Amino acid sequence: MGKMFDALQKVQREKYVEPADEVQSSVPEDSVLDDKLVSVFASSSMITEQFRRLRTRIFRPGMENPPRIIMVASAMQGEGKSFVAVNLASIISLELHSYALLVDCDLRNPSVTRWFGLQAKKGLSDYLIGEAEIQDLLIKTPIDKLSILSGGSIQGNPVELIGSNKMKTLFQDLKSRYDDRYIIIDSSPILATTEPSVLNEMVDGIILVIKSGETPRETIQQAVKLVDKNKILGVVLNNMQFKTKALLQRYFGSDRQYYDYRQAQLHPEPGFLGKLSLLAGDMKKIPKRVRASKKDDL
Repeated sequence: MGKMFDALQKVQREKYVEPADEVQSSVPEDSVLDDKLVSVFASSSMITEQFRRLRTRIFRPGMENPPRIIMVASAMQGEGKSFVAVNLASIISLELHSYALLVDCDLRNPSVTRWFGLQAKKGLSDYLIGEAEIQDLLIKTPIDKLSILSGGSIQGNPVELIGSNKMKTLFQDLKSRYDDRYIIIDSSPILATTEPSVLNEMVDGIILVIKSGETPRETIQQAVKLVDKNKILGVVLNNMQFKTKALLQRYFGSDRQYYDYRQAQLHPEPGFLGKLSLLAGDMKKIPKRVRASKKDDL
């Protein structure tokens, strides 16, 4: 009788498996967040306020069907897409009080786990090749309501993996299971890889990250042609430099004085905001905002 009961219990456990994204690894006690998570460490900064502005642009009050799966992409490497993705996911969790899942879809150069002081030997790629179950790969972060799915081990066929039916089914399952969960994707660069063009078909919206003063207008235009323009929710100009008070006033108004004062209280060391600024914008206006490079006077 005891053996029969144990067998029945085993069948019940296998039949009623917990939802995949609720079974997560615990947060290591020694995990250390990267200080570039400004939405966590500098919540009163001007930079974080721009993330709030970006969040509000994406999730406008009264929206009936807000985008649930959002890809953060850039034309080239080194424009700050991962910085934007991790901070956007963090501020959604912290201030929208909604669950967020940050997915590292840059299978060639995965980096998301490092932002949270975490390590993961396996991740998305291992799930897609059938060597891991999704419930074993989702990791809790020190930020409440924010979990991550790492890129996993490096494979030789990232395009095929990202474009597989298993990938499409995974996103459909995660999206349909919970109506209060947002999925933020950190993709590989649009012009350097094919994966963002494939992911374009699976996402609800796209945030394009541009490094101000370095990314030529033609490069941006080429990148936009490779995704659905109707899905572009906004553009982030990263690393904007304000050489004059008039230009700074134009973008941020008198509120800059408040943020400078607040930052001086929280971070007395100089240069905390020095080289980094964000601006959410409209694709129709962005070409006018990108500074000319030395070789190309826009």
